[in-house]
Amino acid sequence: MTPAYAAPAWTGFATAVAAAAATLTGLLFVAVSINLQRILQYPNLPGRAAQTLVMFSLPLVFSIFVLVPGQPAAVLAGELTGTGILVAAGLLVIDARAGRSVHETRYSWLLSRIFPAITSCVCVVVAGGTLLALAGGGLYWLLPAALVAIVAGLANTWVLLIEILR
Repeated sequence: MTPAYAAPAWTGFATAVAAAAATLTGLLFVAVSINLQRILQYPNLPGRAAQTLVMFSLPLVFSIFVLVPGQPAAVLAGELTGTGILVAAGLLVIDARAGRSVHETRYSWLLSRIFPAITSCVCVVVAGGTLLALAGGGLYWLLPAALVAIVAGLANTWVLLIEILR
């Protein structure tokens, strides 16, 4: 079996991603704590903070699933698929409730908030589906999922920590 479909081959990756996601979640809490009063002055920013928390949690959760020892591939596939679907739905609800800032165009909102959320979740769903099918890339789809979630989360954290003070 190729590494794409063998979870034990992914323990190093999953450990690194889980550590990075947990660390970045801590950074988000610092950003929100430092600027809480300012964040609450803007109706869309609490939702953006929530979306960022979920974006950092996605790679943390899928990494934990990958790290479960001896888990059958079909179970991992189901966990990944279910997680991707549930997180996508949650992110869309959070973003719909948060709305757009007056400083965001529709295009920038789609590019910075909707596209990363959907892309990372779709990659997790595809990882689960292709793991189950043993064709199409398997766990390699977790790499773009992690990268997109982390980069988008970092961009949102930057807004909550630095840009909010401008």
